[in-house]
Amino acid sequence: MLRQALRRFGQKLVRGPTLKEPVAENDPQRRLSTLDLVALGVGRTVGVGVYILAGEVVRNQAGPSFVICVLVAILSSLLAGLCYAEISARVPHSGSAYLYSYVTIGELWAFVTGWNLILSLVAEKAIAFSTWILIFDNLRGNQVSQTVQERISGHISHFLREYLEFFVLGFMVVFIEFRYFWYFWPLSTSTLAKVFTLVKILVLSFVIISGFIKGDLHNWKLTEEDYVKAGLNDTSSLGPLGSGGFVPFGFEGILRGAAICFYAFIGFESIVARVEKAQNPQRSIPMGIVVSLFICLLVYFGVSSALTLMVPYYQIHSGSTLPEVFLHIGWVPAYYVVAFALLCILSTSLWGFVRPMRRVLYMMAKDGLLFDVLTRISYREYIIIIIIVMIGTVAVIISFLGVTDILDLRSVVSLISYSLVAICVLILRYQPERRNGGNEAEEQEENVPAEERLTLQRLLFPGSSSPTPLSGRVVYVCSSLLVLLIIPLCLVLTQWPVLLSGDPVWISVVVLLLVLITGLTGVIWRQPQSSSSLRFKVPALPLLPLLSLFVNVCLMMQMTSGTWVVFGVWVLTGFVIYFGYGVHHSWVTNPT
Repeated sequence: MLRQALRRFGQKLVRGPTLKEPVAENDPQRRLSTLDLVALGVGRTVGVGVYILAGEVVRNQAGPSFVICVLVAILSSLLAGLCYAEISARVPHSGSAYLYSYVTIGELWAFVTGWNLILSLVAEKAIAFSTWILIFDNLRGNQVSQTVQERISGHISHFLREYLEFFVLGFMVVFIEFRYFWYFWPLSTSTLAKVFTLVKILVLSFVIISGFIKGDLHNWKLTEEDYVKAGLNDTSSLGPLGSGGFVPFGFEGILRGAAICFYAFIGFESIVARVEKAQNPQRSIPMGIVVSLFICLLVYFGVSSALTLMVPYYQIHSGSTLPEVFLHIGWVPAYYVVAFALLCILSTSLWGFVRPMRRVLYMMAKDGLLFDVLTRISYREYIIIIIIVMIGTVAVIISFLGVTDILDLRSVVSLISYSLVAICVLILRYQPERRNGGNEAEEQEENVPAEERLTLQRLLFPGSSSPTPLSGRVVYVCSSLLVLLIIPLCLVLTQWPVLLSGDPVWISVVVLLLVLITGLTGVIWRQPQSSSSLRFKVPALPLLPLLSLFVNVCLMMQMTSGTWVVFGVWVLTGFVIYFGYGVHHSWVTNPT
């Protein structure tokens, strides 16, 4: 009896939905061309990160090797983009990692993904608002912050003084949301998106050209003599300066900087969310992802090179924004022009916060994973409720974290989502075709004939050219074990100085983990793959999805402990909701 109850409970955690028929290829609502998708991807990816990463990464993490950090970060995003491109073709429904997790690995991980997506939307707006305030305050000569401290702080309570900016944030977002709802929503066309994207590219192109005009290669070869000439030393109030050269903070600084820089490449998944509106999605979605990421790479590589060439990294303070580089080279008018242009662009990033949040909450509530009341309230009510919750959540987060940690928090959520998508691609490629969602697959697995039971010979020589329920389960189990092995491997690799010292214990652990990972990868490689015809498939399976997972986990290991504490509390809160409500009310048999 207990065994059957545990089995039924376990099936609830991995059950999947039944999907409706996808939108037809010739449906009139498919209006987005490849150019529209590229503009959307670039517009969403080239955002807040490019304006604030300078002060957070260059000064204390990487120095001139900020350029290398950008390349490492784009590697992770590119691998994830390839996985998104294939899974959007296999599951041709507008959604996100939430939907893909639900279809592939079940309800529990779908809830975790959706719950984390809510946190990422809150963190995204907190970062955008903080950057907007910072640039606006700098344009006003820090008069705003000084006025708050000198004239307002003395007349309000300590609590209001501590979180005044969050109440201002709530008022601004409520105002912007209502204005967006009435005026800008009808104007949210692909043409408008292209215009804003073009303005971003032009402004950043001006920064890049300025860097090549005013840049000095000596800023990539700084020595201790340069610090002495500048009046700096190890006891400077600016903090440690590193060892000089192109990589002043060493390999560890590059890894930590790459983890922060990853935030700058978040956003291309918005292309996948438009799969049902894209023309010829099996071609346009992969093309849109790859081209948009390539454009973003050129932009970020150019900006990072220009920044580190124009200004010695030790002169960039934490909290500095990109336009301030023009103050260092004496181009004051350019500073005001670029700052004002970026301020206008950032203002657009504050639009439409409630709409994507409402979409996620509605989708999860419709599936029964969140409270059913969320499917019955109006858009205006969503605005009020979400803003109130957001102010409280952001205030709690900020009380524990700084700006860098909020960037980390946002990056952790995306890295986990990207890792889940990579695992989903790996699993789906080796699964038999499923016509009626996850329920039919479960019935097939329960009815596997005796002669197809798992043996060592069948594990390495499946004896079938097409996937079977047995081979699909083998890949599912091996993929799960690989995740459990890659995580400790990355944890051990964070102790790379000990490994380089030749410690036999740590080296033995690494070798053992690598042998187990290689063996499980070989087992997956021996299983038959799906023969379904797709315009795009991730090459070199199973290596590329596993490489994507490895890079993502390595970057996650660079996040601060404070970030993981806040993230852990958030996930535990979600588990309370899921096991207290969602697992008993989910509607997996309804179309998603």
